[in-house]
Amino acid sequence: MNIILLNSKRGHSRTLSVPRHLPVILLAVLMVVPVLVGVGAYWVSYRWAPPSYTDAVAARFQDHLDAQAHEVSELKRLSEEQIRALTLKLADAQARLTRLDALGERLVDVAGIDSEEFDFGGGMAVGGPETEEGSAFTPPSFLEELSALTETLERREQQLNILENLLADRHLESETFLAGRPIVHGWMSSRFGRRADPFTGKLAWHGGVDFAGKDGSDVVATAAGVVTFAGERTGYGKLVEINHGNGISTRYGHAKEVSVEVGDIVRTGDVVALMGSTGRSTGPHVHYEVLKDGRQVNPHPYIYRARR
Repeated sequence: MNIILLNSKRGHSRTLSVPRHLPVILLAVLMVVPVLVGVGAYWVSYRWAPPSYTDAVAARFQDHLDAQAHEVSELKRLSEEQIRALTLKLADAQARLTRLDALGERLVDVAGIDSEEFDFGGGMAVGGPETEEGSAFTPPSFLEELSALTETLERREQQLNILENLLADRHLESETFLAGRPIVHGWMSSRFGRRADPFTGKLAWHGGVDFAGKDGSDVVATAAGVVTFAGERTGYGKLVEINHGNGISTRYGHAKEVSVEVGDIVRTGDVVALMGSTGRSTGPHVHYEVLKDGRQVNPHPYIYRARR
């Protein structure tokens, strides 16, 4: 291999002969020298520099791993305890739901309600389109079971509330159902309608029914209601008036003694007065009136109809 050198000033040239393997040697030197320098530097640093991974570092890593393993174990233990507690709660809730269903069935049976809305014994109606073949079944999770149970409990609570309201309405209707006589012992002494006035003998209108009995015997309410009058009234003597709702009221006149006050709530059969002969009366009896929307009506249909 020859290298030609040119001199621009004198115009001469000179040829230098270069050995054939010199370029290969130079290339090898340029590649080998950096590698040797790097290896030497690594060897020197490893030989004299302090090591970065020592027994103390290893011990610290091991302590850290042990602490993490303990935390994981503790979390696992707490999770298992919570799951067991939730499982017990779920079982208790299911047992309570079973008792609620039994109570609901009993109440429906006692109330004589024939309604599919209160079918506590039947299972929930379910359905849906057929799924594609090969689709994997995924069992419900614990939270899904708990959510479904909560929804069922809410539905049962709504049903029981409605049932309670129906029973309360029926009880109230039964209590305010006007029926029977206003006395415990005694007899009917004068009917409703036209009669001869006991004082004048003239034909007069009698707006109620008279029940005679022993002086001081009990006068009872023929239905539940609120006392709207208790005291003296012209012609009636000592009078008790009870409002039963739905425009129905009753009056109990000529009492010897009034046993209630205005605003009192009375139930069917409660003693409201004692039989007497106050006011325009010829002897111990109770003048019994039934008023509908403020007008006197014949009490006989209410006296003789059967108590619910």
